[in-house]
Amino acid sequence: MPRVLIVDDEPGIRFALKRWFERQHWTVSEAGDGQTAITQLLASDDASESRVDLVICDLHLPLVSGEELLRTLMDRRPAVAARLILSTGDAVTDAAPGTALAIHPHVLQKPFELSTLKSLVATVVSA
Repeated sequence: MPRVLIVDDEPGIRFALKRWFERQHWTVSEAGDGQTAITQLLASDDASESRVDLVICDLHLPLVSGEELLRTLMDRRPAVAARLILSTGDAVTDAAPGTALAIHPHVLQKPFELSTLKSLVATVVSA
């Protein structure tokens, strides 16, 4: 079964995403902040059962932001960074140059339809 890590400080969002992914037959892990997510992702291994096939990460997190998490992964685990979807309620079209929203190809604008999530997941996983 594919594995997803859901990183969001809002328990309701994590719960809703967890239910959706479990219905799609994914194994789900959760993190409520960016530091916990970094620890989990750096401990994972793409060649073993601990592989994380997809990360859904909120941009605004306590301790370590989604942007900092993405940059850490780009430096230390670029393959995982390529499988990360940033989620945000911020205006994506007005993102400042050089920010994660401006440079990262996988952004999920909140609020979103489940069909949009499904399409984006398919795009990221098939890449």
